[in-house]
Amino acid sequence: MGLLDGLRRGRGTDFDSGNAATNAIELTKRHGHISLTKQGAATGHLRINLSWRMRTSDIGGSQRESLLRHPFRALKPPEVVGHSQSMVNVDLDLGCLYELQDGTKGVVQPLGNYLGDVNAPPYVKLSGDDRFGSASGETMYVNLDHREEIKRLLVFAYIYDQTPAFDRTHAVVTLYPSNGPRIQIGLDERAPQARSCAVVLIENVKNEIIVRREVKFVYGFQAELDRLYGWGLQWGRGYKSKATR
Repeated sequence: MGLLDGLRRGRGTDFDSGNAATNAIELTKRHGHISLTKQGAATGHLRINLSWRMRTSDIGGSQRESLLRHPFRALKPPEVVGHSQSMVNVDLDLGCLYELQDGTKGVVQPLGNYLGDVNAPPYVKLSGDDRFGSASGETMYVNLDHREEIKRLLVFAYIYDQTPAFDRTHAVVTLYPSNGPRIQIGLDERAPQARSCAVVLIENVKNEIIVRREVKFVYGFQAELDRLYGWGLQWGRGYKSKATR
């Protein structure tokens, strides 16, 4: 199904069409939700990807544009930027709070090795943990063939044990449904001290699968997201094993 087919079958006011050349839908503040059911995409595996990269200006990139506008800046000594190395090595993680129709609640995340299962409850599976911001990022799968058993899923991202830098990472969460265009949510709002972000809420509303943009930044971690959305889980400090390339 092409993008125009998706616009005909769904309500065009529910989302921004984004870049037609890339066959992508961008969820924004103004148009923040979309029905996968109405797009014919509420079956199969929904792939969710988190990718990020540092802004060029933050890691010593080219200043050509600024020098063209302000040529006398070339006469000034270079500015020393503190903590640049920790900024480059920022480690974003992808996670998901889940609630099933039978009341079962839990989390899928790298911490604690709670990687989930795509063919059994919670029908959510994290493929792995990318600690270095590679091109592939981190990926999660949701088995929508079991959508009747899913009540709600809160997909979130957080910075693991590093300097808060959401506003420097160009982080994007992209959903790849089994049918139709992909759905993008940019984490581009300024929240320099935030460590976690509720990105998107996937809900089963009267047997209709709704994807709703959240993009709510918090200064804590999973426990604060839990309180914000009323999950009611018990949380403790978690750690990762030593990273290896």
